Amino acid sequence: MKINKKDIPTTMQTPDSTLRAQANYGGMTVCFNELPKGTDFTPLLNGLSNDSCHCPHWGYVLEGQMLVKYDDGTEEILEGGDVFYMPEGHTVIVQRDIKMIDFNPTKAFNEVITHVGKKMSEMGG
Repeated sequence: MKINKKDIPTTMQTPDSTLRAQANYGGMTVCFNELPKGTDFTPLLNGLSNDSCHCPHWGYVLEGQMLVKYDDGTEEILEGGDVFYMPEGHTVIVQRDIKMIDFNPTKAFNEVITHVGKKMSEMGG
């Protein structure tokens, strides 16, 4: 089973960001995200439990860099070439324009992305 990036449906788009997601991909939701430097998910997660993302992610950073801040106070940098597992309880700040692919449990992903979409609308994004 395969899918080309261009065939993954666009779920959110701004002039400088594209988030693509395909549900039911081997029991997970596969995403391909392109986000600019400065993208900070922290305010978009406000209102969720601990004001953080409760969806775990498994993925690969194709290029760019992001800072991941976990609820326990730890932080790590993910950059091009890194394979990652990001457990629940985190936020992300893009430090260099990033392209990445990740796999997510569909139920938790849908809860978070729906919340993020509402927050973006409230903020005029």
